[in-house]
Amino acid sequence: MAKIEIYTTRICPYCLRAKALLADKGVGFKEIDVNSGPDLRQQMMQRANGGYTVPQIFINDEHIGGCDDLYALERTGQLDAKLG
Repeated sequence: MAKIEIYTTRICPYCLRAKALLADKGVGFKEIDVNSGPDLRQQMMQRANGGYTVPQIFINDEHIGGCDDLYALERTGQLDAKLG
């Protein structure tokens, strides 16, 4: 099973959409709320090559991008392969 990490905030509608898609796929994920620790947003930005908006999504340590990028993978049929 794929290792999925998603950097989020509580009030982000795009975070909710991304998490809903992953839940619909029946996969578990680790949610990291960037507001819960002072270094978490900096960690996210470093891993996401400067990406500072949420969500930032990683599948098996590969940076997928944000919500739109996740849904683009779904539309093109590539998401299921990444999720294994």
